[in-house]
Formats: sequence, C-alpha cells, structure tokens
Amino acid sequence: MDKGTGTGHIAALVTIVIWGTTFISTKILLADFTPIEILFFRFLLGLLVLIAVHPKRLRIKDIKQEFTFAAAGLCGICLYYLLENIALTVTTASNVGVIISVSPFFTAVLSHIFRKTEEKLKTQFFIGFIVAMTGICLISFSGSELELNPVGDILAVVAAFVWAVYSLLTKKISGYGYHTLQTTKRIFTYGILFMLPFLFVFDFRLNVQKFINPVYILNLVYLGLGASALCFVTWNYAVKMLGAVKTSVYIYIVPVITVVTSMIVLREEITWMAAIGIGLTLIGLFLSESKFRFKKRGK
Repeated sequence: MDKGTGTGHIAALVTIVIWGTTFISTKILLADFTPIEILFFRFLLGLLVLIAVHPKRLRIKDIKQEFTFAAAGLCGICLYYLLENIALTVTTASNVGVIISVSPFFTAVLSHIFRKTEEKLKTQFFIGFIVAMTGICLISFSGSELELNPVGDILAVVAAFVWAVYSLLTKKISGYGYHTLQTTKRIFTYGILFMLPFLFVFDFRLNVQKFINPVYILNLVYLGLGASALCFVTWNYAVKMLGAVKTSVYIYIVPVITVVTSMIVLREEITWMAAIGIGLTLIGLFLSESKFRFKKRGK
C-alpha cells in the first residue's frame, strides 16, 4: 500500500466516523429546525468555512467541466439529502438506513458500465456486499420490525442511486487536476443554488431566535464545519486516491458507528443481533476492500 492509498483509506474512515455520529446533532436540532432548514444552514456554513480557508477562485477550463460540477452539486448536496429526508418522513429510519447502504453496489455497477478501464468488479466484492448487508439488516432491525412503505422505500433507493452517481462524478472531477478544496467549494455552491427553489416548497423559515441557543449553534457548527466542510473534502480526496467503488464501500460501517455512538453517548443497550450485525458488517467491509482473488478450480 503506497502513501496515497493509505491516506485515502484514513480520509474515508474519518469521514464515515463523523457522518455516523451526525444523527445526534440532527436529532437535537429537529426540536426547533425543519429538515430543510438544517440542510440549508449546514451547507451554507460549510461553504463559508471553505471560502475562508481557501479563498482562491477556481477557474474552470471548459464548459463541460462546469456541467460536471453542477451535476455533482445537484446529486450529492441537493437531491441526495432531500430524498433521504423526505423518505424519513414516510418510512422508518431502519428501512432508510438499510436501503441507503446499497449505494456501494450501485456505485460498483455504474463504475463498471461507465468506467470499465478503472475499477474492475471482483467476486469478493459481491460476497462482501451480501455479508455487509446481512449485518446492516441485523443492526437496523434488531430493535424494530420490518415495515414496508413503498413510497418512502423507493425514495431511499433513489437516494442511494443518486449518491452513487455523485461518487462517479467526483471521481471524474478529481481527474481535472484542481485542488480538492476548490472543487468541493464549487460543488457546494451548485448544491446550495439547486436547493434554493426547494426552500419555498418546504417549510423554511429564517428565525433568528433559534440561533441564540448555544446548543443549537454548537450542533450546527458540528454539521457545517465537520460533517459538511471537512467531510466532503476528505470524502472527495478519498475518491481521488482510492476510486469511487473502494471509497463507497466505507458506507457499510455508518450503521456500526451509529450503534456504537448511541451506546456511548445516549447510553443505549446493544442487542445480540446488533452485535452480530456489527461483526458481519466489518467482515463484509474487509472482503469488499481486500485484494485477494478466488482461484478457479484447476488453477
């Protein structure tokens, strides 16, 4: 493993650890903020932080690259989170958690179709996917029953697919040769612009009184600075170093981080099903990331 690959894995792991803990901040903010308000303010804050850290303006070389940035902002910042939030209002959080974890599979399939020369699919990737999804199902449904809600579940599937498209777009953008901070700023800008029309559709209200509460400010800073500004930079960097497929596989451990955080912070008890699920998910991650090959009989 070379230095670039190693830092790519570290960047992906750091990103997922932070993303896996964001549910606590979101849960606190939902007491007075609507989902669209949380979404808008966190990415606006994230963009402002990125501008402050790296104020240099990005000069795009051609219009095709501009369209790629716009598509990435639409998919990864606007549509993905909107679809996920809407899905959560019409189906269970457990269903959404499991379905969103299918994203690495979509990423692998799309990468195989559109980027055949880069990341070839191996047998252990699919075995790892099945093992990890089994573990995620055990984690998600350990304390609840499976309830099918067609509309919400379909929205969650679309969200997983949209994130897969975003992963491929960021991989393409990484080949342009721009600084990761600059590309992330550009993506955030387009994401927020595409988000603006939805502010009028959903229940968005600018209430300054909400920002007086220091608890709300701290949690918004965590979501804006950590989960948005930092994590999208580290995620995009990981995609650049590892590729879209290998990086997306880390999504498997988001439910693991969530369960462990709930146990430590919220003092929730871990069930035996969840414990087995954590083990299977980690095994699935290892299999999907491993480089060994299954030999055919006779070789």
